[in-house]
Amino acid sequence: MVDVTEKKETARTAVARSRVQMHREVYRRIEEGTVGKGDVLAVAQVAGVMAAKNTSNMIPMCHPLPLTGVNIHYSSELNGEEASLNIEVEVKTTAKTGVEMEALTAASSVALTVYDMCKSMDKSMVIGPTYLVRKTGGKSGDFQRED
Repeated sequence: MVDVTEKKETARTAVARSRVQMHREVYRRIEEGTVGKGDVLAVAQVAGVMAAKNTSNMIPMCHPLPLTGVNIHYSSELNGEEASLNIEVEVKTTAKTGVEMEALTAASSVALTVYDMCKSMDKSMVIGPTYLVRKTGGKSGDFQRED
């Protein structure tokens, strides 16, 4: 692990996105709450929060961080017979190192949970891309992805 002993604690945020592409019928059932395993978006939200809080247990060189906020938002895109569930995760802390890995881990876990809960209806779902949108704070300063 990188030694952060001498670094100052600063407010830090990171926003990551991911996506799950699926058949439109699967998305309809998610929206209606008729998926057999339960409320997909609620369960995925809990999975994302848990993943953010446990990132240092999964990614070997990550420092454990005291998170002050994890917010997960969903949006959708419908295109013919296909649908995409877009996932955006914002993670906040005041610490000596950033929360990029926590945001990325949370976004990935949300997407994987959606896949797990819906795989009986559509094994052809596609996850990704998953990427960092922006981050603030820290020695390296702010970052904003340019698309």
